[in-house]
Amino acid sequence: MPQLIIEGHGSFVVAPGTRLVNAIEDAGVDILHRCGGFARCTTCRVSFLDGEPDQMTQAEYEKLESKGDLGSYRLSCQCLVQEDM
Repeated sequence: MPQLIIEGHGSFVVAPGTRLVNAIEDAGVDILHRCGGFARCTTCRVSFLDGEPDQMTQAEYEKLESKGDLGSYRLSCQCLVQEDM
């Protein structure tokens, strides 16, 4: 099972395939996402210190590119936890 480490909050075991935004919330961290996981608002953006997923959805790519955040952040609503992060 993948391990999610959230800086300042601890480490948590996550079921593979869980959306990162849900894993973060399940860990008790309020991620403040507003659009319901549709890559529209960018309020769930996160940065990775390690374990960033290689793949990105088209919706995530387009939203981050339009906001000028491509390469700086990822949208946790679009990332699946498949390995340690």
